[in-house]
Amino acid sequence: MMILVGESCGEDMTSNGSNAERVNPVLRISQLDALELNKALEQLVWSQFSSCFHGFKPGLLAHIEPEVKAFLWLFLWRFTIYSKNATVGQTILNIQYKNDLSQTQKYQPLSKHQKLWYLICTVGGRWLEERCYDLFSSRQLESFFRTKYFINFVAGLLKLCGLLNFLIFLQKGKFATLTERILGIRSVFCRPQNVRQIGFDYMNRELLWHGFAEFLIYLLPLINMQKLKLKISSWSLPMAVFSNSENSLAAHCKECAVCGEWPTMPHTIGCSHVFCYYCIKSNCLFDMYFTCPKCGTEAHNLQPLKYKIEMTEVHTL
Repeated sequence: MMILVGESCGEDMTSNGSNAERVNPVLRISQLDALELNKALEQLVWSQFSSCFHGFKPGLLAHIEPEVKAFLWLFLWRFTIYSKNATVGQTILNIQYKNDLSQTQKYQPLSKHQKLWYLICTVGGRWLEERCYDLFSSRQLESFFRTKYFINFVAGLLKLCGLLNFLIFLQKGKFATLTERILGIRSVFCRPQNVRQIGFDYMNRELLWHGFAEFLIYLLPLINMQKLKLKISSWSLPMAVFSNSENSLAAHCKECAVCGEWPTMPHTIGCSHVFCYYCIKSNCLFDMYFTCPKCGTEAHNLQPLKYKIEMTEVHTL
């Protein structure tokens, strides 16, 4: 990683009276983050501007969209590069452009020619890319095809040069874009970087909570809530133990142990309780380890009740 030497942006040197100051190298990730912030800002500005015309006729801005975008980018350039020698993304990250063509190690702001050429390469280049086919569409068909081939060739060549520049940037750490390399402008820190004091209390709480939540999400599907609920209810509401004979079933179990209603197609699982066929069958299909909610007997042997229960006996409950 090379050491960037330059003057702090507008600050005086306190030690020897000179205004030359050694600055920290701008990390590659910081320069790339600045480019991404610039793209996000442009998208935000364009979305806010286009939302003002939602109530108008659809396609109102379609014919003049390149010119409108160029005007907005010109407005941003006036209050960023032209006045502050830095884009919005660079200002957020404490970065500023430096004239790398100067031979001195002091900080040198961008010259007017560099600022104008930056405007032409960025704003003018994007406008020309969107309007190039419209500008030559009025020519003859053969001439238009030649012009189109030439434009595609130039665009492909610029993209190839941009790729090579990016590979060199990853190695050297300077000139993140092809425009910066051609114009000789470099990113430097405006002020010396201070050590950031980061508290990890909040981060630890968030990590702990997210870990606990993920553990619950993984654990809860494995718990049979219905079986657990029935088990707790059997403990809290103890029932009398009946005999296993079928006469006792007819005499004492005149309600389904699951739904509490008169048993329809009564069945038994081997304990002293009766179940509706659909109640016990659906629970057994849902849970292969289903147990009686009254006494906790596992449903191993599902059989129909042989003793007939008269419906007239429901009034005797």
